[in-house]
Amino acid sequence: MKRFGFSRLMLVLGLLFIYLPMLILVIYSFNASKLVTVWGGWSVKWYVGLLDNSQLMGSVLRSLEIACYTAIAAVALGTLAAFVLTRVTRFKGRTLFGGLVTAPLVMPEVITGLSLLLLFVAMAQMIGWPMERGIVTIWIAHTTFCAAYVAVVVSARLRELDLSIEEAAMDLGARPLKVFFLITIPMIAPSLAAGGMMSFALSLDDLVLASFVSGPGSTTLPMEVFSAVRLGVKPEINAVASLILLAVSLVTFLVWYFSRKAEANRKRAIQDAMDQTASESWQPAAKPMAGATA
Repeated sequence: MKRFGFSRLMLVLGLLFIYLPMLILVIYSFNASKLVTVWGGWSVKWYVGLLDNSQLMGSVLRSLEIACYTAIAAVALGTLAAFVLTRVTRFKGRTLFGGLVTAPLVMPEVITGLSLLLLFVAMAQMIGWPMERGIVTIWIAHTTFCAAYVAVVVSARLRELDLSIEEAAMDLGARPLKVFFLITIPMIAPSLAAGGMMSFALSLDDLVLASFVSGPGSTTLPMEVFSAVRLGVKPEINAVASLILLAVSLVTFLVWYFSRKAEANRKRAIQDAMDQTASESWQPAAKPMAGATA
């Protein structure tokens, strides 16, 4: 009983440590006072004022755009890397390839950002691209390290799959590409959704890489917030952060709900197929016709 009470206490303290600052942020986004640390009553004027702050709203839309592009590209590249690591077991340089895929997980972002900056500068001098650093260079930088997270998540899911299902489909005449899209992808859909959400959140939150590879007119929300915090936190920033927190929470809930529903439907379909196969195997053989023995 004491152990259960201590575990519950640690759980509550951990949840408070994580979510209490977010709750305070949301509450103070409705603060009527211009001073963030002084409560002046309830008001929604900072949410209304966001429509007039074109610079802040531009950085929000820019960050959301980059995060969406990053999530799509990271899921595609990370899934391909995961398939190579889990399904192609023997090829020269497999260990080196695995290390290169997971290297961004342990490499400091300052080193990654500096190396990408030097790469973009060298490419601009040699081939004339990119002409200027902006959304595209930030997207490439974010995809570089987000794909590693997706590869790890999808690899863990692929190792748990039952290969007999895919082999049975190919024995029935399905081509590997059809098996991949109709069988493998639905089975790893929860991990793809998790990797996509993780990539979206990491891209939306990144400050270091974006600071290295961004250019004029491509300021992201973390860069805007960081520059504003040095002069003092503005109430509009609390409002923007609350809206993004609400949007991310809603998208996360929808992904979790539909992934859970799809997983339940898949298990139900497998169980129905197994029950149907069992009933057919126990069905008595048809009696021979009377005239067949004559």
